[in-house]
Amino acid sequence: MDTLSYKTVSANKATVSKEWVLVDAENMVLGRLSSQVAMLIRGKKKPSFTPHVDCGDNVIVINAEKVVLSGSKTDSKVYTRYTGYPGGQRFETPRELLGKRPEAIIEKAVKGMLPKNRLGRQLFGNLHVYAGNEHPHTAQNPKTINLNDLR
Repeated sequence: MDTLSYKTVSANKATVSKEWVLVDAENMVLGRLSSQVAMLIRGKKKPSFTPHVDCGDNVIVINAEKVVLSGSKTDSKVYTRYTGYPGGQRFETPRELLGKRPEAIIEKAVKGMLPKNRLGRQLFGNLHVYAGNEHPHTAQNPKTINLNDLR
């Protein structure tokens, strides 16, 4: 009996093809931008996606200070952190965070959308966020992507 044999091909570190992608965050809504960037970093849009392997792209996000939050979230949303000392709970609004370090707001949003395990921590290293229009990764020849065109 002659039958076809279909094998599920599982990607590994040696067979993964990673690219460098450039995303402009100017006038983009934070949540929509972050979910698309997390999908690119994870590699979920690739046909060779394997859940336990870093098969996503390296993503460069520029113009982080020009990201937009919908509604009144710039003043009502609160980021909480803890210093480790008694009475050391600190609160920040996105407006304050954008004033101090605008890259952190995108990093926090994308990190929350990645898996909470070793793979997620490794994937987070593939995200590079910059406040201005300049970035030091020109040698990698990143491909510019418009996230509105991705579906």
